[in-house]
Amino acid sequence: MSKVLVLGATGGIGGEVARQLHAAGWEVCALTRDVGKARRANADFSWIEGDALNRDEVRAAARGCAVIVHAVNPPGYRNWAELVMPMIDNSIAAAIAEGATIVLPGTVYNFGPDVFPVLYEDSPQHPQTRKGAIRVQLEQRLEQASRRGARVLIVRAGDFFGARVANNWFAQGLIKPGKPVHAISYPGAPGVAHQWAYLPDVARTMVELLERRSTLEAFARFHMSGHMDTDGTQMTQAIQQEVLRRTGQQPRVGRFPWWLLKVAAPFVVTLREMQEMRYLWQTPLRLDNTRLVAALGREPHTPLEQAVEATLLGLGCLPDAV
Repeated sequence: MSKVLVLGATGGIGGEVARQLHAAGWEVCALTRDVGKARRANADFSWIEGDALNRDEVRAAARGCAVIVHAVNPPGYRNWAELVMPMIDNSIAAAIAEGATIVLPGTVYNFGPDVFPVLYEDSPQHPQTRKGAIRVQLEQRLEQASRRGARVLIVRAGDFFGARVANNWFAQGLIKPGKPVHAISYPGAPGVAHQWAYLPDVARTMVELLERRSTLEAFARFHMSGHMDTDGTQMTQAIQQEVLRRTGQQPRVGRFPWWLLKVAAPFVVTLREMQEMRYLWQTPLRLDNTRLVAALGREPHTPLEQAVEATLLGLGCLPDAV
């Protein structure tokens, strides 16, 4: 049985990858600051008390692990710029010591409009935002680590959505978790394509690539196609149709209040970062998955209607009964 350490197992992508690895027969170890709370939520994992910012604790937790899933963010996403690099450096130190593979969920923040609309794994990275610049540095550190005894797997995807993750555009922009969907607020410009990624599909892709990790390059990067909303209406229509089917009421679709973000951004860090990412909603882009399909034979893909239904149910936006 292979052993994996998951950093961020109480979060959206980390938790989903951990659950799927456990289902696939992996021994899952997970670092957390509150073991009791984490164990009550999921008793299948071996929870270890510790902090991703503590190098000794990360290295101890990673002992004997073939893989380290780095899906952790600073607590409350505060001091992101100051804490992200120390966290990845700790994972790198542990991976080099164990000869392990680091798995990183990637984003499109690394890229600027100069390489749009089609993004390849090796497209030049000229980010427009502070968070994008940090993402570039993070991947550069990982590439350096791949020459020092660690192996690296990066899977980049579009905007996440799923039943167990609320820190994303779907849950923070389009709808309101825990409330019936009476209105959908869409951030994109009319007619502009946008790429989404269903979280269980992303996790499944990572698990299947890990099963083939010995055949991959030491610094391996893959792009997922996910769900391409070709004109900015397909995601909102899927939500409308599911809500209508469940409740008999079709929610209206309106424009996201970017003006409000602009007013509040100077005072709220999260809103400022959302405002910085507006360019991703104004210009069409597509992640090319040719390399992924060559490695796996196909990309794991849940139909949009099924993915939206599971997401709305998981976020508490639909009645349980059909």
